[in-house]
Amino acid sequence: MRRAAQNYSFLETRGAGYALDMPKLPLRVLFVCGVLLAACASLSQAAGQSAPVLRIDGLGKGAAPLDGPWQFHLGDNPAWAAPGTADATGTNGWEQLSADEPWGAQGHAGYVGYAWYRKHLSLRPAPGAPPDFAMLILHIDDAYEMYWNGRLIARNGGMPPHSLTYFVQPPQTFGLGPVREGVLALRVWKGPLASFDSDRIGGMYAAPIVGSPAAIAGLKAENDYAWMRRNQYNFGIVSLDALVMLLALLAWWRNRSQRVLLWIAMFCFTPTMGTVLAGLRIPFTFSFAIGWLQPVLTIQDIGLWFLLLELLNLVENRRLAKFTRVLAIVIFISSSLDGLLNVFDWSNPHWSTWFQGADAALTVIYTLTGIYPILLVSFALRKRLDSARWLVAIMAFLTDMIRTVRIAAAQGDRFTHWTLTQRLGEPLFSINGNTFNAETIADSLLLIAIVYAVYRYVQEAMRHQGALEQEMKSARELQQVLIPETLPELPGYAISSVYRPAAEVGGDFFQIIPLEGERAGCTLIVLGDVSGKGLRAAMTVSLIVGTVRTLARYVSSPAALLAELNQRLYGRMQGGFVTSLAVLLEGEGKCSLASAGHPAPFLNQHAVELPGALPLGVVPEVSYSEAQLALRPGDHFALYTDGLLEARNAEGEIFSFERLDTLLRARPDAAEATQAAVHFGQEDDITVLTLTRLAGGQQGSTQLSVPGLETA
Repeated sequence: MRRAAQNYSFLETRGAGYALDMPKLPLRVLFVCGVLLAACASLSQAAGQSAPVLRIDGLGKGAAPLDGPWQFHLGDNPAWAAPGTADATGTNGWEQLSADEPWGAQGHAGYVGYAWYRKHLSLRPAPGAPPDFAMLILHIDDAYEMYWNGRLIARNGGMPPHSLTYFVQPPQTFGLGPVREGVLALRVWKGPLASFDSDRIGGMYAAPIVGSPAAIAGLKAENDYAWMRRNQYNFGIVSLDALVMLLALLAWWRNRSQRVLLWIAMFCFTPTMGTVLAGLRIPFTFSFAIGWLQPVLTIQDIGLWFLLLELLNLVENRRLAKFTRVLAIVIFISSSLDGLLNVFDWSNPHWSTWFQGADAALTVIYTLTGIYPILLVSFALRKRLDSARWLVAIMAFLTDMIRTVRIAAAQGDRFTHWTLTQRLGEPLFSINGNTFNAETIADSLLLIAIVYAVYRYVQEAMRHQGALEQEMKSARELQQVLIPETLPELPGYAISSVYRPAAEVGGDFFQIIPLEGERAGCTLIVLGDVSGKGLRAAMTVSLIVGTVRTLARYVSSPAALLAELNQRLYGRMQGGFVTSLAVLLEGEGKCSLASAGHPAPFLNQHAVELPGALPLGVVPEVSYSEAQLALRPGDHFALYTDGLLEARNAEGEIFSFERLDTLLRARPDAAEATQAAVHFGQEDDITVLTLTRLAGGQQGSTQLSVPGLETA
């Protein structure tokens, strides 16, 4: 089914129901310089061989239709262009047809191939009138050549074996020159019928008009204006569709998670592109226009399906969503193949039947899929949805059903002679020359529903964005409270630390806690990273910081602290986890440390080897091992979170262990190490803490930088 040619009721297409913008010729045009039309059928036939002659005397600056009977003959013979051909009615198969109806409606239903029209003319210009004449042809189906007294003077399209037909044929004007007495012959070729074609088509649909070049140009301009005036409402709707498509596509590009915007853009894409291909009188060939329209129309169907899935909250039904994806692939492939058939030459009688059979088979596939929205809506009947979603779903469903029924009814029209397609296309009313049928009204209501739904969606998105911003603000405020404002001084050590959050609030944390009582003079350092981001991660950090400061009062070692912390976190992480490193600094540089799945710290030029261990909060009971170090004067000890390691540049490369080794072997302070990762491409929170053991007598120092929160 090459349904594309029938998909837009307002577009000019070939076949039955062709809308002609034939302007009414005013009397002043038809009777310029006396009686312009002295057209009388000659009752005498020379020796029984001569056809009637249409005489037009006194043709000045006006124009006259070449109406009345035309001599007509099926088949093809180059001699039929010559003026001496015996073409009287009943002679050698010649008959008379009216130029106001196609030959399919005048006794030659379903005929395809060559046919000839002939008209004997006697044209007399009025005194002082321009000597040359021109002609306006409103529509001839499909390709044609024009001869005057056996000489080819104009053509439109191409004949087999290099056939060329246009999907839209606007009125054409041709210069005739100083023609006077002779025979105007039209050689017409009608291509094979498509599945939606009626059998009442072919040849001329309206009488050609002859007149002065200025008059013909004026009639052409008047015809174009009438066509634009009749379609101004439809072009306005299509323009709004294009605007909605563009805005929805841009909004989706900014937030890919809002797939409903993508489906709206796809749904509105088809009217826009369909109008470009078939509604703007652009001289696209039939094969090009129909070949591209097939997949373009399918995009609208697919967009509607997924739009209904989203609006009706059916995405959660995985089987239905998967079936929709498979069906979308099937229909797109079948429609693309059907469009591809038009690349081939259907005029070849050996292949024409095969092409039409393949066309019919592919047509069945995506004609049946037109009822799929009914299935989707039936799944959602028991759901409680807001009015905007139901309105879009109902109108999209109604519009698609009207279109599907009309297109399906048009298939095989020349065999069934159903009138449903014509009834659906009949105008219900008109406003300022713009006609409105059921499909036009449904399209308009659908656009209103989409605009309303988009408005509601934007309002909802703004409220949601406001809630997210408030959550982010709360998380940052909480994070500011949890990050130490100052670091305690450790005698004999120079400390530098940087906490640099990423764009989102993350879960890095660190604490430096001087111990009291029996362990006075010792310092506990805890650094870690909570999986996830946002307020939830910040709340987990608050739990960890509070627990660590409590446990520091009585837990004797880093390993015991991590084990206790793990027990308190288990069951509260909602599928997440925490990596952490605990370090206990004692007198004379003695250091013990334990890791819960955290990246190993660096001592001078080498990473400290630590036993592997599970992160916190994964299992209820975990024991952690400790490693012992002795920090000597001049030693550089660096702790960090994986945000330093996982920085990523524009090419997608991560900072990697190799770059990390090179960086930390240079013994940077926290600010230098952090800046290296930020310059490379920060993606996650970065926390770096460095301790340098000082020689005896040197004054200890601390340096804390939190660039992401200083301006929060």
